[in-house]
Amino acid sequence: MLLELAQWLARDVRLFNVFSYITLRAVLACLSALAFSLILGPYVIRKLTAYKIGQSVRDDGPKSHLVKTGTPTMGGALILLSIAITVLLWGDLANRFVWVVLLVTLAFGGIGWIDDYRKVVHRNPKGLSVKAKLFWQSLFGLAAAGCLAWMGQGVPALNQLIVPFFKFIAYPLGALGFLVLTYCVIVGTSNAVNLTDGLDGLAIMPTVLIAGALGIFAYVAGNAVFARYLGLPYIAGSGELAVFCGAMVGAGLGFLWFNAYPAEVFMGDVGALALGAALGTIAVIVRQEIVLFIMGGVFVAETVSVMIQVIYFKVSGGKRVFRMAPLHHHYELEGWKESQVVVRFWIITMMLVLFGLSTLKLR
Repeated sequence: MLLELAQWLARDVRLFNVFSYITLRAVLACLSALAFSLILGPYVIRKLTAYKIGQSVRDDGPKSHLVKTGTPTMGGALILLSIAITVLLWGDLANRFVWVVLLVTLAFGGIGWIDDYRKVVHRNPKGLSVKAKLFWQSLFGLAAAGCLAWMGQGVPALNQLIVPFFKFIAYPLGALGFLVLTYCVIVGTSNAVNLTDGLDGLAIMPTVLIAGALGIFAYVAGNAVFARYLGLPYIAGSGELAVFCGAMVGAGLGFLWFNAYPAEVFMGDVGALALGAALGTIAVIVRQEIVLFIMGGVFVAETVSVMIQVIYFKVSGGKRVFRMAPLHHHYELEGWKESQVVVRFWIITMMLVLFGLSTLKLR
Protein backbone atom coordinates (compact mmCIF):
# COMPACT_ATOMS: atom_id res chain seq x y z
CA MET A 1 0.00 0.00 0.00
CA LEU A 2 2.69 2.48 1.05
CA LEU A 3 4.96 1.11 -1.68
CA GLU A 4 2.38 1.99 -4.32
CA LEU A 5 2.00 5.46 -2.81
CA ALA A 6 5.78 5.93 -2.79
CA GLN A 7 6.02 4.80 -6.42
CA TRP A 8 3.34 7.30 -7.38
CA LEU A 9 5.07 10.13 -5.51
CA ALA A 10 8.44 9.15 -7.01
CA ARG A 11 7.22 10.35 -10.40
CA ASP A 12 7.65 13.89 -9.13
CA VAL A 13 10.00 13.49 -6.17
CA ARG A 14 12.88 11.10 -6.83
CA LEU A 15 13.59 10.78 -3.12
CA PHE A 16 10.64 8.38 -2.80
CA ASN A 17 12.45 5.88 -5.04
CA VAL A 18 14.31 4.79 -1.91
CA PHE A 19 11.22 2.84 -0.85
CA SER A 20 11.66 0.53 -3.82
CA TYR A 21 14.63 -1.07 -2.03
CA ILE A 22 13.64 -4.32 -0.37
CA THR A 23 16.23 -3.94 2.37
CA LEU A 24 14.80 -0.62 3.51
CA ARG A 25 11.24 -1.90 3.49
CA ALA A 26 12.30 -5.03 5.40
CA VAL A 27 13.78 -2.85 8.14
CA LEU A 28 10.73 -0.59 8.17
CA ALA A 29 8.47 -3.65 8.30
CA CYS A 30 10.39 -4.94 11.30
CA LEU A 31 10.15 -1.61 13.12
CA SER A 32 6.47 -1.14 12.20
CA ALA A 33 5.47 -4.62 13.36
CA LEU A 34 7.42 -4.11 16.58
CA ALA A 35 5.62 -0.81 17.18
CA PHE A 36 2.20 -2.32 16.45
CA SER A 37 2.88 -5.19 18.87
CA LEU A 38 4.07 -2.93 21.67
CA ILE A 39 1.21 -0.47 21.22
CA LEU A 40 -1.59 -3.01 20.78
CA GLY A 41 -0.21 -5.53 23.28
CA PRO A 42 -1.62 -4.04 26.51
CA TYR A 43 -5.04 -3.55 24.88
CA VAL A 44 -5.13 -7.14 23.61
CA ILE A 45 -4.06 -8.52 27.00
CA ARG A 46 -6.75 -6.48 28.79
CA LYS A 47 -9.42 -7.75 26.39
CA LEU A 48 -8.30 -11.38 26.74
CA THR A 49 -8.35 -10.99 30.51
CA ALA A 50 -11.79 -9.34 30.47
CA TYR A 51 -13.21 -12.19 28.39
CA LYS A 52 -11.53 -14.70 30.75
CA ILE A 53 -9.60 -16.34 27.92
CA GLY A 54 -7.10 -17.98 30.25
CA GLN A 55 -4.61 -20.80 29.87
CA SER A 56 -5.35 -24.21 31.38
CA VAL A 57 -2.37 -26.15 32.72
CA ARG A 58 -1.81 -29.92 32.57
CA ASP A 59 -2.29 -31.63 35.94
CA ASP A 60 0.55 -34.06 35.20
CA GLY A 61 2.99 -31.30 34.27
CA PRO A 62 5.63 -29.56 36.38
CA LYS A 63 4.03 -28.18 39.55
CA SER A 64 5.72 -24.83 38.97
CA HIS A 65 3.36 -24.31 36.02
CA LEU A 66 0.23 -24.31 38.14
CA VAL A 67 0.68 -20.59 38.82
CA LYS A 68 0.26 -19.99 35.07
CA THR A 69 -3.38 -21.10 35.20
CA GLY A 70 -5.60 -18.30 33.98
CA THR A 71 -2.85 -16.37 32.18
CA PRO A 72 -4.39 -14.89 29.01
CA THR A 73 -3.82 -17.01 25.93
CA MET A 74 -4.59 -16.65 22.21
CA GLY A 75 -2.09 -13.77 22.20
CA GLY A 76 -0.86 -15.06 18.86
CA ALA A 77 -3.67 -12.99 17.37
CA LEU A 78 -1.55 -9.95 18.26
CA ILE A 79 1.35 -11.37 16.25
CA LEU A 80 -0.81 -12.15 13.23
CA LEU A 81 -2.49 -8.75 13.34
CA SER A 82 0.88 -6.98 13.46
CA ILE A 83 2.26 -9.08 10.61
CA ALA A 84 -0.79 -8.66 8.40
CA ILE A 85 -1.01 -4.88 8.84
CA THR A 86 2.73 -4.44 8.30
CA VAL A 87 2.90 -6.62 5.19
CA LEU A 88 -0.07 -4.82 3.66
CA LEU A 89 1.64 -1.50 4.38
CA TRP A 90 5.21 -2.21 3.24
CA GLY A 91 4.96 -5.28 1.02
CA ASP A 92 4.61 -5.41 -2.75
CA LEU A 93 0.98 -6.47 -3.04
CA ALA A 94 1.53 -7.45 -6.67
CA ASN A 95 3.94 -10.18 -5.55
CA ARG A 96 2.32 -13.61 -5.63
CA PHE A 97 4.68 -15.15 -3.06
CA VAL A 98 3.72 -12.55 -0.47
CA TRP A 99 0.05 -13.45 -0.82
CA VAL A 100 0.72 -17.20 -0.62
CA VAL A 101 2.69 -16.87 2.61
CA LEU A 102 0.23 -14.39 4.13
CA LEU A 103 -2.82 -16.53 3.31
CA VAL A 104 -1.14 -19.71 4.61
CA THR A 105 -0.23 -17.88 7.82
CA LEU A 106 -3.77 -16.63 8.35
CA ALA A 107 -5.32 -19.99 7.41
CA PHE A 108 -3.25 -21.92 9.94
CA GLY A 109 -3.88 -19.14 12.44
CA GLY A 110 -7.59 -19.70 11.88
CA ILE A 111 -7.19 -23.38 12.73
CA GLY A 112 -5.36 -22.45 15.91
CA TRP A 113 -7.97 -19.85 16.77
CA ILE A 114 -10.80 -22.39 16.61
CA ASP A 115 -8.76 -24.88 18.64
CA ASP A 116 -7.95 -22.31 21.34
CA TYR A 117 -11.49 -20.95 21.38
CA ARG A 118 -12.94 -24.37 22.08
CA LYS A 119 -10.43 -24.96 24.83
CA VAL A 120 -10.82 -21.72 26.75
CA VAL A 121 -14.37 -20.61 25.95
CA HIS A 122 -16.21 -23.91 25.56
CA ARG A 123 -14.06 -25.45 28.30
CA ASN A 124 -13.21 -28.38 26.06
CA PRO A 125 -9.64 -29.38 27.04
CA LYS A 126 -9.11 -31.20 23.74
CA GLY A 127 -10.18 -28.30 21.52
CA LEU A 128 -10.25 -29.50 17.93
CA SER A 129 -9.81 -33.24 17.66
CA VAL A 130 -6.46 -34.44 16.34
CA LYS A 131 -8.14 -35.73 13.18
CA ALA A 132 -10.00 -32.47 12.54
CA LYS A 133 -6.90 -30.37 13.11
CA LEU A 134 -4.79 -32.55 10.84
CA PHE A 135 -7.51 -32.53 8.18
CA TRP A 136 -7.61 -28.73 7.98
CA GLN A 137 -3.83 -28.45 8.17
CA SER A 138 -3.55 -30.98 5.35
CA LEU A 139 -6.16 -29.16 3.28
CA PHE A 140 -4.41 -25.80 3.53
CA GLY A 141 -0.95 -27.37 3.27
CA LEU A 142 -1.83 -29.20 0.06
CA ALA A 143 -3.53 -26.09 -1.32
CA ALA A 144 -0.34 -24.11 -0.72
CA ALA A 145 1.75 -26.90 -2.25
CA GLY A 146 -0.46 -27.01 -5.33
CA CYS A 147 -0.35 -23.23 -5.70
CA LEU A 148 3.45 -23.15 -5.45
CA ALA A 149 3.74 -26.05 -7.88
CA TRP A 150 1.63 -24.13 -10.38
CA MET A 151 3.77 -21.02 -9.83
CA GLY A 152 6.90 -23.09 -10.32
CA GLN A 153 6.05 -24.12 -13.87
CA GLY A 154 8.98 -23.06 -16.01
CA VAL A 155 11.16 -22.41 -12.95
CA PRO A 156 13.37 -25.51 -12.58
CA ALA A 157 14.79 -24.41 -9.22
CA LEU A 158 11.34 -24.56 -7.59
CA ASN A 159 11.18 -28.29 -8.34
CA GLN A 160 14.58 -29.24 -6.94
CA LEU A 161 15.73 -30.23 -3.49
CA ILE A 162 18.81 -28.13 -2.80
CA VAL A 163 21.48 -29.79 -0.65
CA PRO A 164 23.43 -27.27 1.46
CA PHE A 165 27.24 -27.19 1.46
CA PHE A 166 27.32 -28.70 -2.05
CA LYS A 167 27.24 -26.26 -4.93
CA PHE A 168 26.12 -28.61 -7.68
CA ILE A 169 23.95 -31.17 -5.83
CA ALA A 170 20.22 -30.72 -6.38
CA TYR A 171 17.70 -33.51 -6.69
CA PRO A 172 14.76 -33.11 -9.10
CA LEU A 173 11.53 -33.73 -7.24
CA GLY A 174 8.90 -33.93 -9.94
CA ALA A 175 5.35 -32.73 -9.39
CA LEU A 176 4.40 -35.41 -6.84
CA GLY A 177 7.65 -35.14 -4.94
CA PHE A 178 7.31 -31.38 -4.68
CA LEU A 179 3.75 -31.66 -3.38
CA VAL A 180 4.72 -34.22 -0.75
CA LEU A 181 7.80 -32.32 0.39
CA THR A 182 5.98 -28.99 0.58
CA TYR A 183 3.11 -30.51 2.51
CA CYS A 184 5.45 -32.16 5.01
CA VAL A 185 7.52 -29.01 5.52
CA ILE A 186 4.54 -26.70 6.06
CA VAL A 187 2.45 -29.00 8.25
CA GLY A 188 5.47 -30.45 10.04
CA THR A 189 6.95 -27.06 10.93
CA SER A 190 3.56 -25.78 12.03
CA ASN A 191 3.12 -28.63 14.51
CA ALA A 192 6.76 -28.52 15.61
CA VAL A 193 6.51 -24.86 16.66
CA ASN A 194 3.23 -25.65 18.42
CA LEU A 195 4.83 -28.46 20.44
CA THR A 196 7.71 -26.18 21.42
CA ASP A 197 5.41 -23.47 22.72
CA GLY A 198 5.28 -24.73 26.30
CA LEU A 199 7.43 -22.28 28.27
CA ASP A 200 7.53 -18.50 28.51
CA GLY A 201 9.31 -17.18 25.41
CA LEU A 202 10.56 -20.61 24.34
CA ALA A 203 8.96 -20.75 20.88
CA ILE A 204 8.87 -17.10 19.85
CA MET A 205 12.59 -16.30 20.04
CA PRO A 206 13.71 -19.25 17.84
CA THR A 207 10.94 -18.25 15.43
CA VAL A 208 12.32 -14.70 15.31
CA LEU A 209 15.88 -15.90 14.74
CA ILE A 210 14.90 -18.34 11.99
CA ALA A 211 12.62 -15.79 10.31
CA GLY A 212 15.49 -13.30 10.22
CA ALA A 213 17.79 -15.88 8.64
CA LEU A 214 15.17 -16.91 6.08
CA GLY A 215 14.77 -13.23 5.22
CA ILE A 216 18.45 -13.17 4.24
CA PHE A 217 18.01 -16.31 2.13
CA ALA A 218 14.91 -14.80 0.49
CA TYR A 219 16.75 -11.60 -0.38
CA VAL A 220 19.67 -13.53 -1.89
CA ALA A 221 17.41 -15.92 -3.82
CA GLY A 222 15.49 -12.99 -5.28
CA ASN A 223 18.62 -11.21 -6.48
CA ALA A 224 20.06 -12.72 -9.66
CA VAL A 225 23.58 -11.36 -9.04
CA PHE A 226 23.85 -12.50 -5.42
CA ALA A 227 22.23 -15.86 -6.17
CA ARG A 228 24.65 -16.57 -9.00
CA TYR A 229 27.66 -15.49 -6.93
CA LEU A 230 26.70 -17.64 -3.93
CA GLY A 231 25.58 -20.62 -5.99
CA LEU A 232 21.96 -20.46 -4.87
CA PRO A 233 18.90 -20.92 -7.09
CA TYR A 234 17.47 -17.67 -8.43
CA ILE A 235 13.76 -17.40 -7.64
CA ALA A 236 12.36 -14.27 -9.23
CA GLY A 237 10.15 -12.36 -6.80
CA SER A 238 11.21 -14.27 -3.70
CA GLY A 239 13.23 -11.32 -2.44
CA GLU A 240 10.01 -9.62 -1.40
CA LEU A 241 9.62 -12.25 1.31
CA ALA A 242 12.41 -10.46 3.17
CA VAL A 243 9.77 -7.84 3.98
CA PHE A 244 7.46 -10.55 5.33
CA CYS A 245 10.31 -11.98 7.41
CA GLY A 246 11.06 -8.50 8.73
CA ALA A 247 7.45 -8.22 9.84
CA MET A 248 7.69 -11.61 11.57
CA VAL A 249 10.83 -10.55 13.41
CA GLY A 250 9.30 -7.27 14.59
CA ALA A 251 5.97 -8.79 15.60
CA GLY A 252 7.76 -11.64 17.38
CA LEU A 253 10.03 -9.33 19.36
CA GLY A 254 7.05 -7.17 20.30
CA PHE A 255 5.18 -10.23 21.52
CA LEU A 256 8.25 -11.42 23.45
CA TRP A 257 8.06 -8.18 25.46
CA PHE A 258 4.86 -9.54 27.01
CA ASN A 259 5.66 -13.25 26.73
CA ALA A 260 9.04 -13.17 28.51
CA TYR A 261 9.15 -14.83 31.92
CA PRO A 262 6.90 -14.40 33.81
CA ALA A 263 4.58 -14.26 30.80
CA GLU A 264 1.66 -11.84 30.75
CA VAL A 265 0.18 -13.65 27.74
CA PHE A 266 0.66 -16.88 25.78
CA MET A 267 0.45 -17.11 22.01
CA GLY A 268 -1.68 -20.27 21.94
CA ASP A 269 -2.22 -22.42 18.88
CA VAL A 270 -3.41 -19.39 16.91
CA GLY A 271 0.13 -18.06 16.96
CA ALA A 272 2.23 -21.22 17.04
CA LEU A 273 0.51 -23.03 14.15
CA ALA A 274 0.54 -19.88 12.00
CA LEU A 275 4.18 -18.97 12.60
CA GLY A 276 5.36 -22.51 11.95
CA ALA A 277 3.41 -22.67 8.70
CA ALA A 278 4.85 -19.31 7.62
CA LEU A 279 8.43 -20.48 8.24
CA GLY A 280 7.80 -23.69 6.32
CA THR A 281 6.23 -21.92 3.35
CA ILE A 282 9.04 -19.38 3.08
CA ALA A 283 11.67 -22.13 3.30
CA VAL A 284 9.97 -24.01 0.45
CA ILE A 285 9.83 -20.93 -1.77
CA VAL A 286 13.51 -20.08 -1.29
CA ARG A 287 14.43 -23.79 -1.62
CA GLN A 288 16.01 -24.09 1.85
CA GLU A 289 14.01 -26.91 3.39
CA ILE A 290 17.10 -28.71 4.68
CA VAL A 291 18.54 -25.50 6.09
CA LEU A 292 15.23 -24.90 7.89
CA PHE A 293 15.58 -28.38 9.37
CA ILE A 294 19.05 -27.42 10.63
CA MET A 295 18.16 -23.98 11.99
CA GLY A 296 14.98 -25.33 13.59
CA GLY A 297 16.88 -28.03 15.46
CA VAL A 298 15.13 -27.15 18.70
CA PHE A 299 11.74 -27.57 17.03
CA VAL A 300 12.90 -30.88 15.54
CA ALA A 301 14.19 -32.16 18.89
CA GLU A 302 10.92 -31.25 20.64
CA THR A 303 8.88 -33.06 17.99
CA VAL A 304 11.10 -36.14 17.92
CA SER A 305 10.97 -36.37 21.72
CA VAL A 306 7.18 -36.56 21.59
CA MET A 307 7.26 -39.20 18.85
CA ILE A 308 9.79 -41.32 20.74
CA GLN A 309 7.84 -41.00 23.97
CA VAL A 310 4.53 -42.02 22.41
CA ILE A 311 5.95 -44.94 20.40
CA TYR A 312 8.04 -46.31 23.27
CA PHE A 313 5.13 -45.94 25.71
CA LYS A 314 2.92 -48.08 23.48
CA VAL A 315 5.58 -50.66 22.62
CA SER A 316 6.91 -51.08 26.17
CA GLY A 317 3.52 -51.22 27.82
CA GLY A 318 3.68 -47.93 29.71
CA LYS A 319 7.40 -47.16 30.11
CA ARG A 320 8.90 -43.78 29.21
CA VAL A 321 12.16 -42.62 27.67
CA PHE A 322 11.82 -39.06 28.96
CA ARG A 323 10.40 -38.01 32.29
CA MET A 324 7.94 -35.95 30.29
CA ALA A 325 7.54 -34.83 26.69
CA PRO A 326 8.03 -32.46 24.91
CA LEU A 327 11.72 -32.25 25.73
CA HIS A 328 11.61 -28.94 27.62
CA HIS A 329 9.43 -30.51 30.32
CA HIS A 330 11.96 -33.33 30.72
CA TYR A 331 14.68 -30.86 31.61
CA GLU A 332 12.37 -29.02 33.99
CA LEU A 333 11.70 -32.25 35.87
CA GLU A 334 15.45 -32.88 35.86
CA GLY A 335 15.85 -29.75 37.95
CA TRP A 336 16.45 -26.97 35.40
CA LYS A 337 14.62 -23.74 36.08
CA GLU A 338 12.20 -22.59 33.39
CA SER A 339 14.36 -19.58 32.53
CA GLN A 340 17.42 -21.84 32.19
CA VAL A 341 15.65 -24.14 29.74
CA VAL A 342 14.41 -21.22 27.67
CA VAL A 343 17.70 -19.32 27.47
CA ARG A 344 19.73 -22.46 26.76
CA PHE A 345 17.36 -23.44 23.95
CA TRP A 346 17.71 -19.90 22.61
CA ILE A 347 21.49 -20.23 22.62
CA ILE A 348 21.29 -23.55 20.78
CA THR A 349 19.02 -21.97 18.16
CA MET A 350 21.41 -19.03 17.72
CA MET A 351 24.26 -21.44 16.99
CA LEU A 352 22.13 -23.49 14.60
CA VAL A 353 20.96 -20.37 12.76
CA LEU A 354 24.55 -19.20 12.34
CA PHE A 355 25.44 -22.66 11.07
CA GLY A 356 22.54 -22.47 8.63
CA LEU A 357 23.63 -19.05 7.42
CA SER A 358 27.11 -20.42 6.78
CA THR A 359 25.64 -22.47 3.95
CA LEU A 360 25.36 -19.22 2.00
CA LYS A 361 29.10 -19.26 1.41
CA LEU A 362 30.36 -22.73 2.31
CA ARG A 363 29.59 -24.55 -0.91
